[in-house]
Amino acid sequence: MTRAPAATVRWAPAEGVPVRGTVVLLPGRGEHPALYARLGARLAFDGYRIVAVASGDDVAGEIRGGPVPVVLAGSDTGAIEALALAVELPVHAVVAAGLPLSADATPDRSWEAELDARTACPVHRALLEGDDGLRRGALLAEPAGIPAPLPGIPALVLHGGADLVADPKAARAFAEMLPAGRFALVEGGRHDVLNDVAHRSVAAEIVQFLEWLRAGTRGPVLVRG
Repeated sequence: MTRAPAATVRWAPAEGVPVRGTVVLLPGRGEHPALYARLGARLAFDGYRIVAVASGDDVAGEIRGGPVPVVLAGSDTGAIEALALAVELPVHAVVAAGLPLSADATPDRSWEAELDARTACPVHRALLEGDDGLRRGALLAEPAGIPAPLPGIPALVLHGGADLVADPKAARAFAEMLPAGRFALVEGGRHDVLNDVAHRSVAAEIVQFLEWLRAGTRGPVLVRG
């Protein structure tokens, strides 16, 4: 019998390492929390408490009493849900990856097409290929709607430049609508930028964002150029 994926998965900093904040992550269509083990372990290594939950209904309990700053993160429809919850819950920021704000123009609904759309990372592709908990066919569906009202807190919007599921231009335009939005384009990135080839660089960008929140400043910690 195949064991059902866990509804909640947690990663914590090593014993003795001060906890620098809390990130609650919502997966996207067809996914489950354990698929984000690589990202969770990476952010935990940098001192952050990471909780991946299967449903937005579980978020409120996870952020209660969590080390600050408390950040909601999401991929695909999880990003939409994170943005919507950020209006209702006492969180400090949002990380939204692969916002599905526009439909893809590809009629191919095969598993091969979906896998290619999700990621080009050979490690993550192998994980998805052998994962019985992944709901195949869920990704290439209708796009989600833009949440309203928009959160007024800082938001980091991450999107793959080669995303075949959702147009990067739509994600950029949405980030510009946010009162405190930032946009980062991942060159050559597929839809699941959190688990794609550039996952290390993407995790580093998230850490930079978290450290900026901790610093409590309006300018970037590092100035590029």
